[in-house]
Amino acid sequence: MNLKGMVYPHIIPDIHEWPISKFDAIRQSFIDELNAFVLNKLETSHHNSFEDLLAKTIYLESQRAKNIPWKVDPQDDLIYWRTMGQELNEALSASNKNEALRNLVKRIINRYNEEIVGNFKPKTYKFARRFLTLLFKVIFNKFKDKGQGFFWGKRKDLVKNIQFSGYVDEVRDLFKKGTVVIVPTHFSNLDSIMIGAAVDFVAGLPAFAYGAGLNLYDVEIAAYFMNRLGAYRVDRRKKNPIYLECLTSMVSYSLFKGVNNIFFPGGTRSRSGAIEDKLKLGLLGSVVDAQRLHIENGSKEKIFLVPLVVSYHFVFEAGGLIEQHLQLIGKEKYSRTKQSGGAKMSKWDFVKSLFSKKSEVIMSFGEPLDALGNKVDSAGNSIDKHNNPIDISEYFILDGKITENSQRENVYTKMIGDKIVQSFRVNNVVLSSHLVAFIAFQYLLRQRKDLNFFAILRLHSKEFALRLDVFKSLLSRAAEKLKEMEHNGLLRLSEQIHLPIDQLIEDGIYYLGTYHSESVLRIQNDFVLTDNIKLLYYYSNRLEGYDLEEKIEWDTIEEFKYLDKLEFD
Repeated sequence: MNLKGMVYPHIIPDIHEWPISKFDAIRQSFIDELNAFVLNKLETSHHNSFEDLLAKTIYLESQRAKNIPWKVDPQDDLIYWRTMGQELNEALSASNKNEALRNLVKRIINRYNEEIVGNFKPKTYKFARRFLTLLFKVIFNKFKDKGQGFFWGKRKDLVKNIQFSGYVDEVRDLFKKGTVVIVPTHFSNLDSIMIGAAVDFVAGLPAFAYGAGLNLYDVEIAAYFMNRLGAYRVDRRKKNPIYLECLTSMVSYSLFKGVNNIFFPGGTRSRSGAIEDKLKLGLLGSVVDAQRLHIENGSKEKIFLVPLVVSYHFVFEAGGLIEQHLQLIGKEKYSRTKQSGGAKMSKWDFVKSLFSKKSEVIMSFGEPLDALGNKVDSAGNSIDKHNNPIDISEYFILDGKITENSQRENVYTKMIGDKIVQSFRVNNVVLSSHLVAFIAFQYLLRQRKDLNFFAILRLHSKEFALRLDVFKSLLSRAAEKLKEMEHNGLLRLSEQIHLPIDQLIEDGIYYLGTYHSESVLRIQNDFVLTDNIKLLYYYSNRLEGYDLEEKIEWDTIEEFKYLDKLEFD
């Protein structure tokens, strides 16, 4: 883990020399090349027969434009697709049918690529850098803290609360050796800007291209910045084969052109609060595709994958996310209930909390991988588990030739996904807040064995009470088990996990769910209490999948009886 307050020197100080800046200067020529690239892909996959492809695309798009329009859609959206339907009918009866159909496909490809491909403006980025520094100082620093000197502190005070751990130096070196794809965990809408800002002003890395949902462009100020900060647009409503090919090809071709990327392999935010264990493989397949393109073109350029685990003490939207998760897994078994004191935090209370509270985030880089999921050495060479060199071109050889084979490359992509999930697990940094939430919720599950899981979640928060001495005992046991797990390379621990137990509890409870209106955990009259059981469940899930609950002896909870509907004034 880097020292608190450490800032790495920028590997490319001149923003105009960043790969994404150079890419923006050739945006139009890139789109022209991309159009041809996508057309070739579709011709190969559909054997030059575009009739069914067009019919399906135009039908799906007409339905989307009619039934689920968004403000950000082009004003002519519905008319455009109706016109395309008419032109399809005309093309089917034309003497040059195949050429007419091909021209329709080319026009649709260009429309999609013009929408998807982003821009990057150095001037806007410099402004955003200053603005985000201020924003994150407000979120992660106190208004006036010891030794700060300025309201919310200086930038050096901020970076004490934004830390990097893991393979930071190795990741920085990769930029001299090839194109880098960061694949992070995804918990919050804050992730994209948080990662983008932190890798810049703390880790000293140039900006990355990244995907942003088209729905976010409905907000004009968000659209303004994303249009100029390297975001490529992703419209999850569009499920037709032409759009999906344009999207994945844009990613693979931009990587081939040397544009560093960030994309979230989980596809969407974790609703449960747990680290992702099932990934969306579409964009990961683009990495394999791009590496093959280099080899086909006789290039030795490498593309590297870097897993990144982001650890927060709080997620602003945790309440809504856990509700979605419970509705998904519970269906008819789950009925939404209000917790006591469940009123939304007022704007005034939220502003007050920004003045009085602080938080921190830890970003943990996993060991870099090549585009096929192999480890790489300090020179960027691919190596096997015995540290022997690997020639990755051999992955793409069939009958003595470098060829594209979708079935084979799908297998490679699945293997890469498994490696990333494994990396997420071992590079997850357990925070004090994660641990106190985990122990409290696991205790509740064992305290109320008379109830099923969803009945426990329906309990009033006042029906939970954990004796402080019992909490300390369980927490001490868990911390020791976690230290053993860290020693065995199964996960990482923040330095607070090594604090004396009273300080660990104080730290964990202070930071847990920092900006929620209700206390996820609090101490009163020598009892540990909660104001929101569902939020407690959400934050406890960060330690799901390690079987920590099986490693702890829970016999202490038999030393007292459950306090039925205990209320505390």
